[in-house]
Amino acid sequence: MSVALIAAAITLFAVSGLPGLLLSPRSPWIGRLHTVIALLGASLGFIGAVGSIIAPDSGAYLLPWPSAPGAWIGVDALSAYFLLPLFLIGGLGAVYGLAYWPMRSYLRTAARLRFFWGLALAGMGLLLISKHALSFLLGWETMALAACVLVSTEDEKGECRRSGLIYLMATHLGTLVLLGFFALWRSASGSFDLLPLSNGQIPAATVNILFLLALFGFGLKAGLMPLHFWLPGAHANAPSHVSALMSGVLIKMGIYGIVRVAALLPDISLFWGWFILFLGAVSGLLGVAFALAQHDLKKLLAYHSVENIGIIVMGLGLALLGRSHQRPEWIVLGMAGCLLHVWNHGLFKALLFFGAGSVLHGAKTRQIDRLGGLARRMPWTAAAFLLGAVAISGLPPLNGFISEFFIYLGFFTSAQAMENQFALVLFGAPVLAMIGALAVACFVKVYGAVFLGCPRSDAAGNAHESSLSMRLPMVVLGILCLGIGIFPALVLPLLGPAISVWQGRGVLVSSAASTLDALVPFGWLSAMTGILMGLILMVGLLLFFKQRRMPASSGLTWDCGYGRPTARMQYTAASLARTLVNLGRWVLRPHQHDPQISSSFPQASCLHSHVDDPILDRVLIPDFERLRRLTRWFTRFQQGQAQYYILYLVVTLGILLATMIPFRRLFYELFSK
Repeated sequence: MSVALIAAAITLFAVSGLPGLLLSPRSPWIGRLHTVIALLGASLGFIGAVGSIIAPDSGAYLLPWPSAPGAWIGVDALSAYFLLPLFLIGGLGAVYGLAYWPMRSYLRTAARLRFFWGLALAGMGLLLISKHALSFLLGWETMALAACVLVSTEDEKGECRRSGLIYLMATHLGTLVLLGFFALWRSASGSFDLLPLSNGQIPAATVNILFLLALFGFGLKAGLMPLHFWLPGAHANAPSHVSALMSGVLIKMGIYGIVRVAALLPDISLFWGWFILFLGAVSGLLGVAFALAQHDLKKLLAYHSVENIGIIVMGLGLALLGRSHQRPEWIVLGMAGCLLHVWNHGLFKALLFFGAGSVLHGAKTRQIDRLGGLARRMPWTAAAFLLGAVAISGLPPLNGFISEFFIYLGFFTSAQAMENQFALVLFGAPVLAMIGALAVACFVKVYGAVFLGCPRSDAAGNAHESSLSMRLPMVVLGILCLGIGIFPALVLPLLGPAISVWQGRGVLVSSAASTLDALVPFGWLSAMTGILMGLILMVGLLLFFKQRRMPASSGLTWDCGYGRPTARMQYTAASLARTLVNLGRWVLRPHQHDPQISSSFPQASCLHSHVDDPILDRVLIPDFERLRRLTRWFTRFQQGQAQYYILYLVVTLGILLATMIPFRRLFYELFSK
C-alpha cells in the first residue's frame, strides 16, 4: 500500500504541470490546479513514506517500460527517509509559487516553470525508489534536465542562461561518470540490480574504483567542494522556490547516492572513511568562508549549502570509520548526524530561501548592501529568516544544533577508543566548531545588513510584506525547525530504521534506535532546550513591556561630527565581514577596488569588492579559455558550405575503408613470392 501511495504521488507530480500546457496562459485556474495536484501528491507521498518506515514493505514491483527491461522499484526505510523532505518541500514550494511566480505576471514562463517543477519532483521520487540501474538513471536524468530548465527560467537574462549552461555541463559530466559506475557494477556483480554485495564477492580494487566513481558522480550533484562549481550560480539565478527545492532536496540526491552505494559495497577500505571525513571538513570550512565574502543574498545562501553538505559528509565519514573498526556506536552517531542533518538542512535552507525570495519579491533586489530596515516593513519575513539563521548556525534551541550535536558526540566517543589516532579523529570537533562560529558571524552580518538599521536604497524603503501563500510555507518550516530542536526524540522512530538499513550487514545486529537512545541524552536535551526557549521568551517579554513603558524620545546619541547622519553611514555587509575576509585572504583572494580621489573636487566614486569562486572562476573558465585559443585554428574547417562537409565525409569514409584493407598480408604475399 505504501509503495502504491508513493507511486501515485510521483505520477501526480509528473502531471501537475499539464494544466499550464493545455489551458490558456491567462487562465487564473492554472496555478491553483497545479498547487492542488501537487499538494495531493505530496500528501499521499508523505503518508506512504511514513508508512514505509513504520511498516516496511519488502515487495518488488516491476516497471512495465520497454525502454527499461527488468527495472524494478521498492521502498525501504532509507529511501523513504529521503522521500519525506521531497514531498514536504515540493508541496510547500507549489503553494509558495502561487504568489511568488503568478501566471498573470509571468505569462511566458509560469506554465513552463510549473510543468518542470512537477517533472523534477517526479524524477527525484523515481530515483529514490529505484532498485535497478536503468530506472535509477531514468529518474536521475529526468531530475537533471528538468532542473536545468528551472534554473534557466528567466532565459532573457544572460546570467541565467550562463548558470543553466554550466549546470547542464556539470550534471551531464556526473551522469557520464555514473554510467561508468553502473557499467562496472554490472560487470562485477553480474546484474543491474542495486542489491548489497557480499564480502569477498568482488575484488578490493574493484570496490575502490566503484566507490571513487560514485563519490565523483554523486558528489558533483551534492555540491561537495571542489565539485561545487555549478551550485552558486544555479541557486542564485533560479526562482527562489526553485532554489529552495534545489538546496533542500535536489543536492541531497547526491548524498543519497553516496550513502546508498556505501551501504551496497562490501569491505570499504579504511582510507575512504578518512578521505570522506577530510572532504567534508574542507567543504564545510571553505563553503562558510566563501559565503562570508558574498554580497548577493542568494549566492551567500548557496555557499552555505556547500558548507552544510560538508557537515553531512563528515557524519558519513565517521560512520564509515565505525564500519571499518566494527564500532556500532560510531556508525549510529555518525549516520544519525548525517541523516538528521539532511532533514534539518532541507528545512532551514528552504526557510531561508523562501525568506530571501520574500525579500526579493518585496524589495526587488537581492544585493545585501542595497537593503536594510526590512524588519519594520516585513516583520513575518524577518522573524522567519531569523529562525532559519539561528538553525543554520547550529545554535539551540533549533534543529541544526541537534544533528551537529550527534556528530560532536560521535567524535568524542570515537576519540576515547582510538588512543593512537586520538588527534586524527578529534580534529573533526574543532573544525565543526569553527564552521559554526563562522556561520554565526555570517548571519549576524546578513541579518543586521538586511533587516536592521535604515533602508539603504529606495527599493528597501518601499518594500512590502509578502502575501499569505508565501508566508504560510515559512511558518510551517519554522515550526518544524523549532519542534525538532525542542523535541528531538520525536525523530527516533523515523531515523532509527533508516540507520538500521544502512548498517545491516550481520555483524551489527543491535537496533539503531535503541542504541541512539542509549548514547544520546534526549531527555536532557529537551529539558535544556525547553529552559533556554523559556528564558528567551521571558527576556523578550520583559524588553517588550519595558519599551512600552519608556517615554518616546528622539535625538542623536553619537554623531561623530555629523549633524544629520544618513543611511549611507551604516555598516555595510562588506565592512562587517572585512576583518574575517582579510584573515582568510590566502584562500579567498578578494579583489578590492578602492575609490580613486585624484583632485581637489573629485567625481563620485565608490568602493567595490568581490571574491571569485575558487574552481569556476580561477580554474575552469581560464583553462577552457586557453583551450579555446589553442583550438581556434580548427574553425577554418567550418566553412558553412555543404560541398566542404561532403568532402570531409568522403575523406573520412576513404580512411575508414583503407583501414579495412589487409595491407600487411598483401605486402607479405607479394614479396614472399
